Amino acid sequence: MEYISTRGGMRAVDFEGALFSGYAPDGGLFMPRNIPSLDRDTLQRWSSLCYRGLVKELCSLFIPANLVPRNTLSDLIDRAFSRFRHKDVIHLSKLKDGLNVLELWHGVTYAFKDLSLSCTGQFLQYFLEKKQKHITILVGTSGDTGSSAIESVRGQKNMDIFVLLPKGLCTQIQELQMTTVIEDNVHVFAAHGNSDEIDEPIKELFADDDFARKYNLMSLNSVNWSRIMVQIAHYFYAYFQCTPSLDTTPLPVVEIVVPTGGGGNITAGCIAQKMGLPIRLVAVVNSNDIIHRTVQHGDFSLAGSVKATLASAMDIQEPYNVERILWLLSGSDSHLIKTLMERFSQSKSLKLPEDLHRRLSKTLRSCSASDEDIVGAMRRCWEENQYLLCPHSAVAAHYHYSQPDSIPRCCLAPASAAKFQDAVLRAGLVPQIPPEITALTAMETRSTPLERGQDWAQVLRERIGAVAQQWEA
Repeated sequence: MEYISTRGGMRAVDFEGALFSGYAPDGGLFMPRNIPSLDRDTLQRWSSLCYRGLVKELCSLFIPANLVPRNTLSDLIDRAFSRFRHKDVIHLSKLKDGLNVLELWHGVTYAFKDLSLSCTGQFLQYFLEKKQKHITILVGTSGDTGSSAIESVRGQKNMDIFVLLPKGLCTQIQELQMTTVIEDNVHVFAAHGNSDEIDEPIKELFADDDFARKYNLMSLNSVNWSRIMVQIAHYFYAYFQCTPSLDTTPLPVVEIVVPTGGGGNITAGCIAQKMGLPIRLVAVVNSNDIIHRTVQHGDFSLAGSVKATLASAMDIQEPYNVERILWLLSGSDSHLIKTLMERFSQSKSLKLPEDLHRRLSKTLRSCSASDEDIVGAMRRCWEENQYLLCPHSAVAAHYHYSQPDSIPRCCLAPASAAKFQDAVLRAGLVPQIPPEITALTAMETRSTPLERGQDWAQVLRERIGAVAQQWEA
């Protein structure tokens, strides 16, 4: 299994090479050269597997046994999920009016990113221990990625992680889950800017080849292929849980509704679909609706500034994983993708070619939800089921309530409502707060401010250099 850049400007790498990279050196994103195709017999066999088993089967398709032996891979995945609170790792709640909610948030930080990052942390540690190597992880977060990434590598001697969070734009709980981790290898920066603005210094550092090579820079954002790979599994799990039968020809279709920000999760769904899973995908967004406009009109363009919404982790204007989806749909046309992405980078405005837009709108449906829609879905779900949705999950529930359909449907729930107390209160509901989250408010915190007007990239360069001197000593 080889991995190539979506922009075609570099040689192929193996899984280890893709794992230890952020963006590809040519500015693209790594994707498998070939997507495995699964036959009906394989789907029948996989249908009886638990979630852990599905992750193991899928990862074994993308990680050759000569890199990670099968028994070792199985142990790494078991270790990754050992801190999850639910015995099945993830859980499907079947509610009234056909609302199926797949809870992806039973990890340490109560967010779906724990699934892929816990595995990715184990994969990194496996290779680092073999090579006695040190890496520098650089992460920008709109809320949940940072804390999940920190938990996946905290305390590790051969990794330092630098996380940029948008001060005041994620919830207090999300921020505390990052700033209360007082470990020597964890460095949190509270930036006075939005999610897209904190991505800029990160891109600048990755684009500096000499700097990136000197400090073994890598990303745990969903630019990292490993995260996409692990997330493919919950589409198979959702399908097997919701399909009425595997005995009909053709196999029944299940619609999966995906709250979408940076686009990593929906990319995993597109790959699952390409592998042969009979699913219909819906990308649901908040008022930051660039993906919705792209699907509906082929308009991949920024729309003014980022709008602050109740679904704050989805307050993103530049969903970089769209590049992977367009690459898939273009038939791996790296020249076309390079041209389109460079045009977007220069003008922040792109009209998709007609043929590519047609393929995209055939692959994805989409919906945009306002804060009022989110609150309405949270209230209705509580009134009918006494079940609290987080505002991101409520975006998916809004689609379900407003777009009835006869085919089975599964709404992905990326986070627990416990992390979003303000949204719960705004819906007129009572937050349910686990003791682990309540305890955060009394804990010591540590972070470095990044003020407007500062050269954030230079601040990061200096801090990364200073930390490197400590572990080299």
